[in-house]
Amino acid sequence: MSTTVVTVTGMTCNHCAMSVREEIEEIPGVTGVAVDVDSGRVEITSTADLDGAAIAAAVTEAGYQLA
Repeated sequence: MSTTVVTVTGMTCNHCAMSVREEIEEIPGVTGVAVDVDSGRVEITSTADLDGAAIAAAVTEAGYQLA
């Protein structure tokens, strides 16, 4: 089990968090995603280390950016 923490900018509500969560959950190996809108903190649990480019692509697909 691996945990990755990133900061996402531009989220303002629970809908934003849901969009980010849904995109990240599609990355192979991801087992959980916790999003804190106020801080922009996103904690991702996975079965193995994740590729940073895959995380960035998922966040971008949701309409946001990594800090």
